[in-house]
Amino acid sequence: MKAIADPDNALGRGLAAIRTQFQVPDSFPPAVLAAADDAAKRAPTAHADRTATRFVTLDPASSTDLDQAFAIESAGSDLLLHYAIADVAWFVDDGGAIDTEAWTRGETLYLPDGKAPLYPPVLSQGAASLLPDGPRPAVVFTVRVAPNGAVKLDGAERAIVRNAAKLAYENVADDALPTQFTDLAARIQAAEDRRGAARVDPPEQEVDAVVGGGFELAFRPPLVSEQRNAAMSLATNLAIADALEAHHTGLFRVMAEPDEGAVRRLRHTATAFGLTWPATDTLDQFERTLDAKDPKQAAFMLAIRRAGQGASYVPYREGVVPWHSAMAATYAHATAPLRRLADRYVVMATLAIANGEAVPDTVSGAFARLPAVMAKADSLAGRVDRAVIDLAETVLLKGREGELFGAVVTDLDERGARIQLSDLPVVARVDAKNVEPGDALRVRLTAIDPVQRALHFDRVN
Repeated sequence: MKAIADPDNALGRGLAAIRTQFQVPDSFPPAVLAAADDAAKRAPTAHADRTATRFVTLDPASSTDLDQAFAIESAGSDLLLHYAIADVAWFVDDGGAIDTEAWTRGETLYLPDGKAPLYPPVLSQGAASLLPDGPRPAVVFTVRVAPNGAVKLDGAERAIVRNAAKLAYENVADDALPTQFTDLAARIQAAEDRRGAARVDPPEQEVDAVVGGGFELAFRPPLVSEQRNAAMSLATNLAIADALEAHHTGLFRVMAEPDEGAVRRLRHTATAFGLTWPATDTLDQFERTLDAKDPKQAAFMLAIRRAGQGASYVPYREGVVPWHSAMAATYAHATAPLRRLADRYVVMATLAIANGEAVPDTVSGAFARLPAVMAKADSLAGRVDRAVIDLAETVLLKGREGELFGAVVTDLDERGARIQLSDLPVVARVDAKNVEPGDALRVRLTAIDPVQRALHFDRVN
């Protein structure tokens, strides 16, 4: 949930409690800020001049931490994607104050009322960001995209680029984008379909105030421009992963299939929402039929995201194929170095191998240490996200104490029955005996504590 309409600050105390509970940093140590101020003044000296190429960015309108800019050209029947990635390594010294702090944080944390960035704003929203206010240093990956969507890394270089236009998802016009933009996205999507990839792009949850008091939970499905933009990042990450694996190095993003228990819980959740999931259809097959514009299907898409075993990072290991089940491919993270620590090292390794150079020892050594650091950062980000959703659910139900709700049991454990409300995208627990997963219940909301993000239900039948 990235956006909250909260004119009366009804959510403010809960968000403050989340920041305190999870020790979300609100600034940087003075030594880090001083080092970042100095680093921001560095002039690029190892970069080719690519300012004649028209690069643009496409992000939410309010974004200032711009990791990626792109240009596309045709090469016969192929398309060449020139993907410029913020050259964070140019500003961050290995072992320096900025680097040390980044290894502590791991990634940017996002909350509805603001973010805790990985790097100081003078870099992440200034000198290192691919903003349109002047030339910026970048690492430009050239990815060849075949008519069938197959991708291959054609080259990588450090370069100075100029962002000709900061375009926004919300209002971008087709004529502001490269003419091949839509074609490239369609090729990548077709390749995903052939692989059997199961990427779910759930909508963002937004809590909006309603006339007369109270709140409602709404869903904002991804815009077409967002989905097409994501295709470029996906293409680059897939091409980089293949190149790294071929050179027996790298850090990869992997994810196992949801286990049988998770799939059973999801089937019960689908029942709670009144969705028809044919018994003969796999989760992958069913999720491809979902429409994010339908509130209940949108809520189920979020349930799928939460039900997975989660992705993790692994370094290259001889004889082991790193596999990401949702991508149905070998996959790496390289396109968001302003927001994820691991990406900086993947970018540097790819830059080296694409130019026939040895991967620096500092980068190879980092690949062994990064999985644990990123796991800790991902876990914290996940807990913060879950806490924000819990807060939204309690605010959504504020004032409805005493009401009865239909629910379906999705799981049982030592803490009781986990339930999914049938008419609202709310997951909760209830003390319930003699029930089984899939049972329909009637429950009464007896108490709410928004600050503690707690909902209390009693079973009625």
